[in-house]
Amino acid sequence: MSRQWEFEESPDSVISLFSITYTIVITFSIVSCLRMDNVRTKVWVATCGVIATGMAVLSGFGLLMMVGQPFVMTAASCPFLVLGIGIDDMFIMISCWQRTKVADSVPQRLAQTYQEAAISITITTLTDALALFLGCITTFGSVRSFCLYAGISICFCYLYNITFLGACMALNGQREGKNRHWFTCRKIPEDLPDGKSKASQICCIGGRFDQLTGNEESEFMSRIFEKNYGPFLTHKVTKSIVGVIYVAYLAVSVYGCTTLQEGLDISNLALDDSYINKYYDDESLHFSEYYYSAMVVIKEPIAYWDKEVMKKLDTCIADFENLTHVNNTLAWFNYYQEAANGMGLNISYEEAYQTNLIRFLNFSPIFREDINTSAAGVIQASRFFIQTLNRNSEDDTMTGLRKAAEKCPIGLMVYHPSFIYFDQYTVIVGNTIQTLLVAVVVMLVIALVLIPSPICSLWVVFAICSVIVGVTGFMALWDVSLDSISMINLIMSIGFSVDFSAHISYAFVSSNNADVNKRAMEALSQLGYPVVQGALSTILGVVALSFSKSYIFRTFFKVMFLVITFGVCHGLMFIPVFLTLFGACKCC
Repeated sequence: MSRQWEFEESPDSVISLFSITYTIVITFSIVSCLRMDNVRTKVWVATCGVIATGMAVLSGFGLLMMVGQPFVMTAASCPFLVLGIGIDDMFIMISCWQRTKVADSVPQRLAQTYQEAAISITITTLTDALALFLGCITTFGSVRSFCLYAGISICFCYLYNITFLGACMALNGQREGKNRHWFTCRKIPEDLPDGKSKASQICCIGGRFDQLTGNEESEFMSRIFEKNYGPFLTHKVTKSIVGVIYVAYLAVSVYGCTTLQEGLDISNLALDDSYINKYYDDESLHFSEYYYSAMVVIKEPIAYWDKEVMKKLDTCIADFENLTHVNNTLAWFNYYQEAANGMGLNISYEEAYQTNLIRFLNFSPIFREDINTSAAGVIQASRFFIQTLNRNSEDDTMTGLRKAAEKCPIGLMVYHPSFIYFDQYTVIVGNTIQTLLVAVVVMLVIALVLIPSPICSLWVVFAICSVIVGVTGFMALWDVSLDSISMINLIMSIGFSVDFSAHISYAFVSSNNADVNKRAMEALSQLGYPVVQGALSTILGVVALSFSKSYIFRTFFKVMFLVITFGVCHGLMFIPVFLTLFGACKCC
Protein backbone atom coordinates (compact mmCIF):
# COMPACT_ATOMS: atom_id res chain seq x y z
CA MET A 1 0.00 0.00 0.00
CA SER A 2 2.99 2.31 0.25
CA ARG A 3 2.65 3.43 -3.35
CA GLN A 4 -1.02 4.32 -2.86
CA TRP A 5 -0.41 6.09 0.47
CA GLU A 6 2.41 8.18 -0.96
CA PHE A 7 0.37 8.91 -4.08
CA GLU A 8 -2.41 10.34 -1.90
CA GLU A 9 0.07 12.67 -0.18
CA SER A 10 0.70 14.63 -3.40
CA PRO A 11 -2.38 16.94 -3.34
CA ASP A 12 -1.49 18.14 0.17
CA SER A 13 1.90 19.25 -1.10
CA VAL A 14 0.39 21.97 -3.32
CA ILE A 15 -2.05 23.53 -0.82
CA SER A 16 0.56 25.99 0.39
CA LEU A 17 1.61 26.64 -3.22
CA PHE A 18 -1.93 27.62 -4.11
CA SER A 19 -1.92 30.24 -1.36
CA ILE A 20 1.33 31.64 -2.74
CA THR A 21 -0.04 31.57 -6.29
CA TYR A 22 -3.22 33.38 -5.36
CA THR A 23 -1.18 36.10 -3.65
CA ILE A 24 1.10 36.47 -6.68
CA VAL A 25 -1.79 36.63 -9.16
CA ILE A 26 -3.74 39.15 -7.06
CA THR A 27 -0.64 41.33 -6.82
CA PHE A 28 0.09 41.07 -10.56
CA SER A 29 -3.52 41.79 -11.52
CA ILE A 30 -3.72 44.88 -9.31
CA VAL A 31 -0.32 46.20 -10.37
CA SER A 32 -1.01 45.68 -14.09
CA CYS A 33 -4.39 47.44 -13.78
CA LEU A 34 -2.98 50.25 -11.66
CA ARG A 35 -3.00 53.71 -13.25
CA MET A 36 -1.34 56.91 -12.08
CA ASP A 37 -4.77 58.50 -12.42
CA ASN A 38 -6.65 58.12 -9.11
CA VAL A 39 -10.02 58.00 -10.85
CA ARG A 40 -9.28 55.85 -13.91
CA THR A 41 -7.29 53.20 -12.02
CA LYS A 42 -8.89 49.74 -12.10
CA VAL A 43 -7.64 48.40 -8.75
CA TRP A 44 -11.09 47.34 -7.52
CA VAL A 45 -12.06 45.77 -10.85
CA ALA A 46 -8.85 43.70 -10.81
CA THR A 47 -9.52 42.60 -7.23
CA CYS A 48 -13.09 41.61 -8.09
CA GLY A 49 -11.82 39.70 -11.14
CA VAL A 50 -9.60 37.54 -8.94
CA ILE A 51 -12.46 37.05 -6.47
CA ALA A 52 -14.71 35.95 -9.35
CA THR A 53 -12.25 33.22 -10.37
CA GLY A 54 -11.97 32.07 -6.75
CA MET A 55 -15.77 31.83 -6.55
CA ALA A 56 -15.77 29.87 -9.83
CA VAL A 57 -13.38 27.27 -8.41
CA LEU A 58 -15.44 26.95 -5.22
CA SER A 59 -18.69 26.66 -7.18
CA GLY A 60 -17.35 24.12 -9.67
CA PHE A 61 -15.70 21.92 -7.06
CA GLY A 62 -18.63 22.27 -4.65
CA LEU A 63 -21.21 21.30 -7.27
CA LEU A 64 -19.33 18.20 -8.45
CA MET A 65 -18.55 17.04 -4.93
CA MET A 66 -22.17 17.58 -3.91
CA VAL A 67 -23.36 15.23 -6.71
CA GLY A 68 -20.74 12.65 -5.73
CA GLN A 69 -18.17 13.08 -8.51
CA PRO A 70 -14.87 11.52 -7.30
CA PHE A 71 -12.02 13.95 -6.74
CA VAL A 72 -8.72 12.55 -8.01
CA MET A 73 -5.28 14.01 -7.54
CA THR A 74 -4.98 15.44 -11.06
CA ALA A 75 -7.97 17.71 -10.37
CA ALA A 76 -5.88 19.51 -7.73
CA SER A 77 -4.24 21.40 -10.62
CA CYS A 78 -7.57 22.95 -11.71
CA PRO A 79 -7.49 26.06 -9.46
CA PHE A 80 -4.15 27.10 -10.97
CA LEU A 81 -5.60 26.75 -14.48
CA VAL A 82 -8.96 28.46 -13.84
CA LEU A 83 -7.23 31.36 -12.11
CA GLY A 84 -5.26 32.17 -15.25
CA ILE A 85 -8.26 31.84 -17.59
CA GLY A 86 -10.52 34.04 -15.45
CA ILE A 87 -7.93 36.80 -15.18
CA ASP A 88 -7.42 36.69 -18.95
CA ASP A 89 -11.12 37.44 -19.54
CA MET A 90 -10.99 40.25 -16.99
CA PHE A 91 -8.13 41.96 -18.85
CA ILE A 92 -10.09 41.77 -22.11
CA MET A 93 -13.15 43.37 -20.49
CA ILE A 94 -11.07 46.16 -18.92
CA SER A 95 -9.38 46.83 -22.24
CA CYS A 96 -12.76 47.15 -23.99
CA TRP A 97 -14.08 49.42 -21.22
CA GLN A 98 -11.13 51.77 -21.66
CA ARG A 99 -11.97 52.21 -25.36
CA THR A 100 -15.48 53.51 -24.57
CA LYS A 101 -16.36 57.22 -24.39
CA VAL A 102 -15.81 58.70 -20.95
CA ALA A 103 -18.73 61.09 -21.41
CA ASP A 104 -21.21 58.26 -22.03
CA SER A 105 -23.40 56.94 -19.25
CA VAL A 106 -22.42 53.78 -17.37
CA PRO A 107 -25.09 51.63 -19.11
CA GLN A 108 -23.84 52.85 -22.50
CA ARG A 109 -20.19 52.17 -21.62
CA LEU A 110 -20.99 48.74 -20.24
CA ALA A 111 -23.14 47.91 -23.27
CA GLN A 112 -20.28 48.81 -25.61
CA THR A 113 -17.83 46.84 -23.46
CA TYR A 114 -20.00 43.73 -23.72
CA GLN A 115 -20.52 44.33 -27.43
CA GLU A 116 -16.76 44.15 -28.03
CA ALA A 117 -15.68 41.71 -25.31
CA ALA A 118 -18.60 39.27 -25.14
CA ILE A 119 -17.93 37.45 -28.41
CA SER A 120 -14.21 37.29 -27.75
CA ILE A 121 -14.49 35.81 -24.24
CA THR A 122 -17.41 33.61 -25.31
CA ILE A 123 -15.27 32.07 -28.06
CA THR A 124 -12.41 31.40 -25.67
CA THR A 125 -14.67 30.05 -22.91
CA LEU A 126 -16.52 27.78 -25.33
CA THR A 127 -13.29 26.43 -26.76
CA ASP A 128 -11.64 25.99 -23.36
CA ALA A 129 -14.68 24.28 -21.84
CA LEU A 130 -15.46 22.09 -24.86
CA ALA A 131 -11.83 21.04 -25.23
CA LEU A 132 -11.94 19.88 -21.61
CA PHE A 133 -15.35 18.23 -21.87
CA LEU A 134 -14.17 16.38 -24.97
CA GLY A 135 -11.34 15.07 -22.80
CA CYS A 136 -14.01 13.14 -20.89
CA ILE A 137 -14.30 10.69 -23.81
CA THR A 138 -10.91 9.22 -22.94
CA THR A 139 -10.62 5.89 -21.14
CA PHE A 140 -8.41 7.35 -18.39
CA GLY A 141 -10.39 8.06 -15.21
CA SER A 142 -7.85 10.61 -13.96
CA VAL A 143 -8.12 12.57 -17.22
CA ARG A 144 -11.93 12.45 -17.15
CA SER A 145 -12.03 13.72 -13.57
CA PHE A 146 -9.64 16.59 -14.26
CA CYS A 147 -11.48 17.62 -17.45
CA LEU A 148 -14.83 17.55 -15.68
CA TYR A 149 -13.68 19.63 -12.70
CA ALA A 150 -11.81 22.12 -14.89
CA GLY A 151 -14.60 22.38 -17.49
CA ILE A 152 -17.36 23.05 -14.94
CA SER A 153 -15.17 25.59 -13.11
CA ILE A 154 -14.47 27.45 -16.38
CA CYS A 155 -18.23 27.62 -17.08
CA PHE A 156 -18.77 29.16 -13.63
CA CYS A 157 -15.87 31.52 -14.32
CA TYR A 158 -17.60 32.76 -17.48
CA LEU A 159 -20.89 33.15 -15.62
CA TYR A 160 -19.30 35.19 -12.84
CA ASN A 161 -17.31 37.33 -15.28
CA ILE A 162 -20.37 38.43 -17.26
CA THR A 163 -22.50 38.97 -14.13
CA PHE A 164 -20.51 39.66 -10.98
CA LEU A 165 -17.50 41.26 -12.68
CA GLY A 166 -19.76 43.28 -14.99
CA ALA A 167 -21.65 44.59 -11.97
CA CYS A 168 -18.37 45.53 -10.30
CA MET A 169 -17.31 47.38 -13.46
CA ALA A 170 -20.63 49.25 -13.41
CA LEU A 171 -20.13 50.32 -9.79
CA ASN A 172 -16.56 51.34 -10.59
CA GLY A 173 -17.86 53.24 -13.62
CA GLN A 174 -20.29 55.17 -11.44
CA ARG A 175 -17.39 56.16 -9.21
CA GLU A 176 -15.40 57.27 -12.26
CA GLY A 177 -18.36 59.21 -13.62
CA LYS A 178 -18.52 61.25 -10.43
CA ASN A 179 -14.73 61.74 -10.45
CA ARG A 180 -14.23 60.10 -7.08
CA HIS A 181 -10.94 58.83 -5.65
CA TRP A 182 -10.42 55.07 -6.04
CA PHE A 183 -9.64 54.60 -2.30
CA THR A 184 -11.39 57.34 -0.36
CA CYS A 185 -14.31 57.71 -2.81
CA ARG A 186 -14.16 61.47 -2.23
CA LYS A 187 -14.63 63.79 -5.19
CA ILE A 188 -11.30 65.12 -6.46
CA PRO A 189 -10.26 67.67 -9.12
CA GLU A 190 -8.69 66.80 -12.47
CA ASP A 191 -5.87 69.28 -11.78
CA LEU A 192 -4.61 70.92 -8.58
CA PRO A 193 -3.72 74.61 -8.37
CA ASP A 194 -0.07 75.53 -8.92
CA GLY A 195 2.15 75.46 -5.88
CA LYS A 196 0.94 72.10 -4.59
CA SER A 197 3.55 69.47 -3.89
CA LYS A 198 4.31 66.61 -6.31
CA ALA A 199 2.92 64.14 -3.79
CA SER A 200 -0.39 66.01 -3.69
CA GLN A 201 -0.60 65.93 -7.45
CA ILE A 202 0.04 62.19 -7.51
CA CYS A 203 -2.38 61.29 -4.72
CA CYS A 204 -5.15 63.88 -5.03
CA ILE A 205 -5.99 64.37 -8.73
CA GLY A 206 -7.54 62.21 -11.42
CA GLY A 207 -10.17 61.86 -14.11
CA ARG A 208 -8.15 62.86 -17.15
CA PHE A 209 -9.03 61.49 -20.58
CA ASP A 210 -8.05 61.96 -24.21
CA GLN A 211 -9.81 65.13 -25.37
CA LEU A 212 -9.57 64.15 -29.05
CA THR A 213 -11.08 60.66 -28.86
CA GLY A 214 -13.07 61.04 -25.67
CA ASN A 215 -11.60 57.75 -24.40
CA GLU A 216 -9.47 57.05 -21.37
CA GLU A 217 -5.77 57.61 -21.92
CA SER A 218 -4.22 54.37 -23.13
CA GLU A 219 -1.60 52.56 -21.06
CA PHE A 220 2.09 52.74 -21.81
CA MET A 221 2.19 49.12 -23.06
CA SER A 222 -0.80 49.63 -25.35
CA ARG A 223 0.95 52.61 -26.94
CA ILE A 224 4.05 50.47 -27.50
CA PHE A 225 1.95 47.88 -29.37
CA GLU A 226 0.26 50.62 -31.38
CA LYS A 227 3.20 52.83 -32.29
CA ASN A 228 6.18 50.47 -32.19
CA TYR A 229 5.43 46.76 -32.25
CA GLY A 230 2.60 46.82 -34.82
CA PRO A 231 4.51 48.76 -37.51
CA PHE A 232 7.65 46.74 -36.81
CA LEU A 233 5.86 43.38 -37.17
CA THR A 234 4.11 44.32 -40.41
CA HIS A 235 7.34 45.44 -42.12
CA LYS A 236 8.35 43.26 -45.08
CA VAL A 237 11.74 42.34 -43.62
CA THR A 238 10.20 41.43 -40.27
CA LYS A 239 7.62 39.22 -41.98
CA SER A 240 10.42 37.32 -43.72
CA ILE A 241 12.24 36.82 -40.43
CA VAL A 242 9.04 35.64 -38.76
CA GLY A 243 8.59 33.10 -41.55
CA VAL A 244 12.11 31.74 -41.00
CA ILE A 245 11.53 31.58 -37.23
CA TYR A 246 8.30 29.65 -37.75
CA VAL A 247 9.96 27.11 -40.07
CA ALA A 248 12.71 26.57 -37.48
CA TYR A 249 10.11 26.23 -34.71
CA LEU A 250 8.19 23.65 -36.74
CA ALA A 251 11.33 21.67 -37.61
CA VAL A 252 12.44 21.42 -33.96
CA SER A 253 8.89 20.52 -32.90
CA VAL A 254 8.60 17.70 -35.45
CA TYR A 255 12.00 16.36 -34.41
CA GLY A 256 10.91 16.39 -30.76
CA CYS A 257 7.74 14.48 -31.64
CA THR A 258 9.84 11.67 -33.08
CA THR A 259 11.69 11.29 -29.76
CA LEU A 260 8.60 11.33 -27.52
CA GLN A 261 8.52 8.55 -24.92
CA GLU A 262 5.31 6.90 -23.71
CA GLY A 263 4.08 5.82 -20.29
CA LEU A 264 4.34 6.90 -16.67
CA ASP A 265 7.22 5.78 -14.45
CA ILE A 266 5.49 4.60 -11.27
CA SER A 267 8.32 6.01 -9.13
CA ASN A 268 7.16 9.47 -10.25
CA LEU A 269 3.83 9.03 -8.48
CA ALA A 270 5.38 9.67 -5.07
CA LEU A 271 6.85 12.90 -3.75
CA ASP A 272 10.57 13.45 -4.33
CA ASP A 273 11.45 13.00 -0.65
CA SER A 274 9.29 9.89 -0.19
CA TYR A 275 10.87 6.80 1.31
CA ILE A 276 9.41 4.77 -1.55
CA ASN A 277 11.78 6.44 -4.02
CA LYS A 278 14.77 5.16 -2.07
CA TYR A 279 13.24 1.71 -2.33
CA TYR A 280 12.92 2.03 -6.10
CA ASP A 281 16.50 3.29 -6.34
CA ASP A 282 17.84 0.38 -4.30
CA GLU A 283 15.76 -2.10 -6.25
CA SER A 284 17.11 -0.72 -9.52
CA LEU A 285 20.69 -0.80 -8.21
CA HIS A 286 20.73 -4.30 -6.75
CA PHE A 287 18.00 -6.14 -8.66
CA SER A 288 17.95 -4.43 -12.02
CA GLU A 289 17.94 -7.76 -13.86
CA TYR A 290 14.60 -8.75 -12.34
CA TYR A 291 11.31 -6.90 -12.37
CA TYR A 292 7.83 -7.74 -11.13
CA SER A 293 6.36 -11.15 -10.32
CA ALA A 294 3.09 -11.37 -12.23
CA MET A 295 0.27 -13.38 -10.70
CA VAL A 296 -1.51 -15.89 -12.95
CA VAL A 297 -4.93 -16.92 -11.66
CA ILE A 298 -6.55 -20.22 -12.65
CA LYS A 299 -10.11 -18.91 -12.58
CA GLU A 300 -12.00 -22.21 -12.69
CA PRO A 301 -11.96 -25.55 -10.86
CA ILE A 302 -9.81 -28.07 -12.74
CA ALA A 303 -8.68 -31.64 -12.05
CA TYR A 304 -5.13 -30.96 -10.80
CA TRP A 305 -4.64 -34.72 -10.28
CA ASP A 306 -5.43 -35.52 -13.93
CA LYS A 307 -2.27 -35.90 -16.01
CA GLU A 308 -3.96 -34.74 -19.25
CA VAL A 309 -5.23 -31.55 -17.60
CA MET A 310 -1.80 -30.85 -16.10
CA LYS A 311 -0.17 -31.39 -19.50
CA LYS A 312 -2.34 -28.59 -20.88
CA LEU A 313 -1.40 -26.39 -17.94
CA ASP A 314 2.30 -27.21 -18.38
CA THR A 315 2.02 -26.24 -22.04
CA CYS A 316 0.55 -22.90 -21.01
CA ILE A 317 3.36 -22.36 -18.49
CA ALA A 318 5.90 -23.20 -21.21
CA ASP A 319 4.30 -20.49 -23.41
CA PHE A 320 4.82 -18.01 -20.58
CA GLU A 321 8.44 -19.03 -20.03
CA ASN A 322 9.22 -18.84 -23.76
CA LEU A 323 8.53 -15.09 -23.69
CA THR A 324 11.65 -12.94 -24.00
CA HIS A 325 11.30 -11.15 -20.66
CA VAL A 326 10.22 -14.09 -18.45
CA ASN A 327 12.69 -15.89 -16.18
CA ASN A 328 10.86 -18.72 -14.40
CA THR A 329 7.61 -19.85 -12.79
CA LEU A 330 6.78 -20.41 -9.12
CA ALA A 331 3.75 -22.74 -8.94
CA TRP A 332 2.42 -24.52 -5.86
CA PHE A 333 1.21 -27.55 -7.86
CA ASN A 334 4.71 -28.20 -9.26
CA TYR A 335 6.24 -28.14 -5.75
CA TYR A 336 3.42 -30.37 -4.50
CA GLN A 337 4.07 -32.89 -7.28
CA GLU A 338 7.82 -32.91 -6.50
CA ALA A 339 7.13 -33.43 -2.78
CA ALA A 340 4.73 -36.29 -3.54
CA ASN A 341 7.25 -37.97 -5.85
CA GLY A 342 9.97 -37.60 -3.20
CA MET A 343 7.79 -39.30 -0.58
CA GLY A 344 6.45 -41.94 -2.98
CA LEU A 345 2.84 -40.73 -2.71
CA ASN A 346 0.24 -41.44 -5.35
CA ILE A 347 -1.84 -38.29 -5.93
CA SER A 348 -3.28 -39.24 -9.31
CA TYR A 349 -6.89 -39.39 -8.04
CA GLU A 350 -9.00 -36.72 -6.37
CA GLU A 351 -9.33 -38.07 -2.82
CA ALA A 352 -5.59 -38.73 -2.40
CA TYR A 353 -4.72 -35.38 -4.00
CA GLN A 354 -6.86 -33.38 -1.61
CA THR A 355 -5.93 -35.37 1.48
CA ASN A 356 -2.19 -35.09 0.93
CA LEU A 357 -2.53 -31.44 -0.13
CA ILE A 358 -3.51 -30.54 3.44
CA ARG A 359 -0.33 -32.22 4.76
CA PHE A 360 1.76 -30.47 2.10
CA LEU A 361 0.38 -27.05 3.04
CA ASN A 362 1.18 -27.69 6.71
CA PHE A 363 4.82 -28.22 5.74
CA SER A 364 4.81 -25.38 3.13
CA PRO A 365 2.47 -22.69 4.50
CA ILE A 366 3.86 -20.21 1.96
CA PHE A 367 1.45 -21.69 -0.61
CA ARG A 368 -1.72 -21.49 1.51
CA GLU A 369 -2.68 -18.07 0.12
CA ASP A 370 -2.35 -19.44 -3.42
CA ILE A 371 -5.30 -21.83 -3.14
CA ASN A 372 -8.98 -21.04 -2.68
CA THR A 373 -11.06 -24.02 -1.58
CA SER A 374 -14.75 -24.52 -0.87
CA ALA A 375 -16.17 -25.81 2.40
CA ALA A 376 -16.04 -29.31 0.92
CA GLY A 377 -12.33 -28.95 0.16
CA VAL A 378 -12.74 -28.52 -3.62
CA ILE A 379 -10.19 -26.14 -5.19
CA GLN A 380 -12.29 -23.33 -6.69
CA ALA A 381 -9.35 -21.27 -7.97
CA SER A 382 -5.61 -21.00 -7.48
CA ARG A 383 -2.68 -18.93 -8.59
CA PHE A 384 0.99 -19.15 -9.50
CA PHE A 385 3.66 -16.51 -10.19
CA ILE A 386 5.88 -15.62 -13.14
CA GLN A 387 9.14 -13.74 -12.57
CA THR A 388 9.81 -11.16 -15.28
CA LEU A 389 13.02 -9.51 -16.44
CA ASN A 390 14.16 -6.19 -17.94
CA ARG A 391 12.10 -3.24 -16.72
CA ASN A 392 12.56 -1.39 -20.03
CA SER A 393 9.79 -3.32 -21.80
CA GLU A 394 6.84 -3.20 -19.42
CA ASP A 395 4.16 -2.95 -22.10
CA ASP A 396 5.65 -5.74 -24.26
CA THR A 397 5.93 -8.10 -21.29
CA MET A 398 2.42 -7.35 -20.03
CA THR A 399 0.92 -7.74 -23.52
CA GLY A 400 2.82 -10.99 -24.10
CA LEU A 401 1.63 -12.47 -20.80
CA ARG A 402 -1.96 -11.56 -21.55
CA LYS A 403 -1.82 -13.07 -25.03
CA ALA A 404 -0.31 -16.29 -23.67
CA ALA A 405 -3.09 -16.47 -21.05
CA GLU A 406 -5.80 -15.97 -23.70
CA LYS A 407 -4.31 -18.77 -25.84
CA CYS A 408 -4.43 -21.27 -22.97
CA PRO A 409 -7.41 -23.71 -23.08
CA ILE A 410 -7.70 -23.35 -19.30
CA GLY A 411 -9.21 -20.09 -18.05
CA LEU A 412 -6.29 -17.90 -16.88
CA MET A 413 -5.94 -14.25 -15.86
CA VAL A 414 -2.65 -12.39 -15.51
CA TYR A 415 -2.45 -9.57 -12.97
CA HIS A 416 0.00 -7.25 -11.24
CA PRO A 417 -0.79 -3.97 -9.40
CA SER A 418 1.50 -2.09 -11.80
CA PHE A 419 -0.57 -3.13 -14.82
CA ILE A 420 -2.88 -0.17 -14.23
CA TYR A 421 0.10 2.05 -15.07
CA PHE A 422 1.53 -0.14 -17.83
CA ASP A 423 -1.84 -0.11 -19.60
CA GLN A 424 -1.11 3.49 -20.52
CA TYR A 425 1.56 2.29 -22.92
CA THR A 426 -0.99 0.37 -24.97
CA VAL A 427 -3.65 3.08 -25.38
CA ILE A 428 -2.13 6.49 -24.58
CA VAL A 429 -1.13 7.40 -28.15
CA GLY A 430 -4.43 6.32 -29.71
CA ASN A 431 -6.48 8.02 -27.01
CA THR A 432 -4.52 11.26 -27.26
CA ILE A 433 -4.75 11.44 -31.06
CA GLN A 434 -8.47 10.61 -31.03
CA THR A 435 -9.28 13.23 -28.38
CA LEU A 436 -7.18 15.92 -30.06
CA LEU A 437 -8.68 15.29 -33.51
CA VAL A 438 -12.24 15.44 -32.21
CA ALA A 439 -11.43 18.61 -30.25
CA VAL A 440 -9.84 20.31 -33.27
CA VAL A 441 -12.91 19.55 -35.43
CA VAL A 442 -15.21 20.98 -32.75
CA MET A 443 -13.00 24.07 -32.46
CA LEU A 444 -13.26 24.56 -36.23
CA VAL A 445 -17.05 24.45 -36.06
CA ILE A 446 -17.11 27.00 -33.21
CA ALA A 447 -14.71 29.30 -35.04
CA LEU A 448 -16.77 29.13 -38.25
CA VAL A 449 -19.93 29.99 -36.33
CA LEU A 450 -18.55 32.84 -34.21
CA ILE A 451 -15.82 34.41 -36.36
CA PRO A 452 -17.30 36.12 -39.47
CA SER A 453 -14.60 34.88 -41.82
CA PRO A 454 -13.99 31.28 -42.96
CA ILE A 455 -10.36 32.05 -43.82
CA CYS A 456 -9.63 33.49 -40.38
CA SER A 457 -11.44 30.56 -38.74
CA LEU A 458 -9.09 28.21 -40.57
CA TRP A 459 -6.13 30.23 -39.32
CA VAL A 460 -7.38 29.79 -35.75
CA VAL A 461 -7.50 26.02 -36.28
CA PHE A 462 -4.07 26.20 -37.89
CA ALA A 463 -2.80 27.89 -34.72
CA ILE A 464 -4.32 25.09 -32.61
CA CYS A 465 -2.59 22.36 -34.61
CA SER A 466 0.68 24.29 -34.71
CA VAL A 467 0.70 24.85 -30.93
CA ILE A 468 -0.12 21.17 -30.27
CA VAL A 469 2.79 20.05 -32.45
CA GLY A 470 5.12 22.54 -30.76
CA VAL A 471 4.07 21.60 -27.24
CA THR A 472 4.39 17.87 -27.98
CA GLY A 473 7.83 18.26 -29.57
CA PHE A 474 9.35 20.54 -26.95
CA MET A 475 7.69 18.48 -24.22
CA ALA A 476 9.75 15.50 -25.36
CA LEU A 477 12.92 17.62 -25.44
CA TRP A 478 12.16 18.73 -21.85
CA ASP A 479 12.10 15.10 -20.61
CA VAL A 480 8.32 14.87 -20.32
CA SER A 481 6.78 11.59 -21.49
CA LEU A 482 3.35 11.11 -23.00
CA ASP A 483 1.20 9.85 -20.13
CA SER A 484 -2.18 10.65 -18.62
CA ILE A 485 -0.73 13.75 -16.94
CA SER A 486 0.77 15.29 -20.07
CA MET A 487 -2.30 14.18 -22.04
CA ILE A 488 -4.40 16.48 -19.82
CA ASN A 489 -2.14 19.38 -20.69
CA LEU A 490 -2.26 18.64 -24.41
CA ILE A 491 -6.06 18.76 -24.26
CA MET A 492 -5.81 22.09 -22.44
CA SER A 493 -3.38 23.40 -25.05
CA ILE A 494 -6.26 23.39 -27.54
CA GLY A 495 -8.22 25.86 -25.46
CA PHE A 496 -5.27 28.10 -24.70
CA SER A 497 -4.04 28.19 -28.28
CA VAL A 498 -7.53 29.33 -29.30
CA ASP A 499 -7.55 32.00 -26.58
CA PHE A 500 -4.68 34.01 -27.98
CA SER A 501 -5.23 33.48 -31.71
CA ALA A 502 -9.02 34.00 -31.52
CA HIS A 503 -8.70 37.38 -29.81
CA ILE A 504 -6.34 38.70 -32.47
CA SER A 505 -8.16 37.04 -35.40
CA TYR A 506 -11.54 38.39 -34.30
CA ALA A 507 -10.12 41.91 -33.90
CA PHE A 508 -8.48 41.62 -37.35
CA VAL A 509 -11.76 40.55 -38.98
CA SER A 510 -13.79 43.21 -37.14
CA SER A 511 -11.56 46.06 -38.30
CA ASN A 512 -12.95 48.43 -40.97
CA ASN A 513 -9.53 49.23 -42.45
CA ALA A 514 -9.01 48.15 -46.05
CA ASP A 515 -5.24 47.76 -45.63
CA VAL A 516 -4.37 44.37 -44.07
CA ASN A 517 -1.27 45.74 -42.33
CA LYS A 518 -3.31 48.47 -40.63
CA ARG A 519 -5.88 45.89 -39.58
CA ALA A 520 -3.16 43.79 -37.98
CA MET A 521 -1.72 46.87 -36.25
CA GLU A 522 -5.16 47.84 -34.97
CA ALA A 523 -5.76 44.33 -33.63
CA LEU A 524 -2.41 44.36 -31.86
CA SER A 525 -2.93 47.84 -30.41
CA GLN A 526 -6.32 46.85 -29.02
CA LEU A 527 -5.59 43.37 -27.69
CA GLY A 528 -1.82 42.97 -27.65
CA TYR A 529 -1.42 44.16 -24.06
CA PRO A 530 -4.45 42.23 -22.68
CA VAL A 531 -3.09 39.06 -24.33
CA VAL A 532 0.31 39.63 -22.67
CA GLN A 533 -1.44 40.30 -19.35
CA GLY A 534 -3.50 37.11 -19.68
CA ALA A 535 -0.44 35.05 -20.59
CA LEU A 536 1.61 36.40 -17.69
CA SER A 537 -1.26 35.86 -15.24
CA THR A 538 -1.62 32.24 -16.39
CA ILE A 539 2.11 31.58 -16.10
CA LEU A 540 2.15 33.22 -12.67
CA GLY A 541 -0.82 31.04 -11.80
CA VAL A 542 1.19 27.86 -12.38
CA VAL A 543 4.79 28.97 -11.74
CA ALA A 544 4.56 27.92 -8.08
CA LEU A 545 4.03 24.33 -9.26
CA SER A 546 7.59 24.30 -10.61
CA PHE A 547 8.73 24.16 -6.96
CA SER A 548 6.46 21.23 -6.14
CA LYS A 549 7.96 18.00 -4.83
CA SER A 550 5.60 16.07 -7.09
CA TYR A 551 6.52 15.07 -10.64
CA ILE A 552 2.86 15.32 -11.61
CA PHE A 553 2.55 19.00 -10.71
CA ARG A 554 5.97 19.87 -12.13
CA THR A 555 4.89 18.28 -15.41
CA PHE A 556 1.73 20.37 -15.29
CA PHE A 557 3.87 23.50 -15.00
CA LYS A 558 6.25 22.49 -17.80
CA VAL A 559 3.54 21.78 -20.34
CA MET A 560 1.47 24.81 -19.32
CA PHE A 561 4.56 27.00 -19.72
CA LEU A 562 5.08 25.64 -23.23
CA VAL A 563 1.39 26.08 -24.08
CA ILE A 564 1.30 29.71 -22.96
CA THR A 565 4.66 30.58 -24.53
CA PHE A 566 3.79 29.12 -27.94
CA GLY A 567 0.21 30.41 -27.72
CA VAL A 568 1.48 33.97 -27.21
CA CYS A 569 4.02 33.59 -30.01
CA HIS A 570 1.24 32.53 -32.37
CA GLY A 571 -1.19 35.18 -31.18
CA LEU A 572 1.22 38.11 -31.25
CA MET A 573 3.69 37.11 -33.95
CA PHE A 574 2.84 34.25 -36.31
CA ILE A 575 -0.94 34.71 -36.77
CA PRO A 576 -0.84 38.52 -37.36
CA VAL A 577 1.85 38.06 -40.02
CA PHE A 578 0.06 35.15 -41.68
CA LEU A 579 -3.24 37.07 -41.66
CA THR A 580 -1.62 39.95 -43.52
CA LEU A 581 -0.23 37.53 -46.10
CA PHE A 582 -3.05 35.00 -46.52
CA GLY A 583 -6.02 36.27 -44.52
CA ALA A 584 -7.21 39.03 -46.83
CA CYS A 585 -10.19 38.01 -48.93
CA LYS A 586 -13.69 39.18 -49.78
CA CYS A 587 -15.22 37.04 -47.03
CA CYS A 588 -13.19 38.98 -44.45
